[in-house]
Amino acid sequence: MDTITILLIALGLAMDAFAVSVTSGFAIKSLRINHALRIASFFGSFQAIMPVAGWLAGLSLINIISAFDHWVAFGLLSIIGLKMILESTKMRPDKKRADPLNIYVLLVLSVATSIDALAIGFTLSLLNVFIATPSIIIGIVTFALSFFGVYIGNRFGHFFENKIEAIGGLILIGIGIKILIEHLS
Repeated sequence: MDTITILLIALGLAMDAFAVSVTSGFAIKSLRINHALRIASFFGSFQAIMPVAGWLAGLSLINIISAFDHWVAFGLLSIIGLKMILESTKMRPDKKRADPLNIYVLLVLSVATSIDALAIGFTLSLLNVFIATPSIIIGIVTFALSFFGVYIGNRFGHFFENKIEAIGGLILIGIGIKILIEHLS
């Protein structure tokens, strides 16, 4: 898998974390750099670890589904992308109530925003892609976008949140279509 595709996957996956970071930044009244670093570290770490877990799970099933793995990859990416697009249309006023700096809140948000990365790791195992480089790139991209997302949210509020999540969903669907076309050609 080429670097551009991995970067696009990383961007697509990071959009959930970015959107939550924007919301978190909006909720933090006296923002300091350690707040942004804490949120970004949680999101980046979970986004880097979850693809590895999904990849390991996928390796155990690769012999069973190798004949139709491209369809599975397309389906998973499309479902994740559609889920992100649908979630971007929902109003989520309850997100403001939780303290985004609380360790338990951060753990829940980190797991929630990285579930999609688990499915991506599974998909990458089906495509015989070694997970180290994608996992590192996904973690770094998520860290960077989350860090900046906290500051953007603190400054501009919820203006960008839903639009970013929808763009991430479209990116993942596009990658799924690309994989399907490459394998069917």
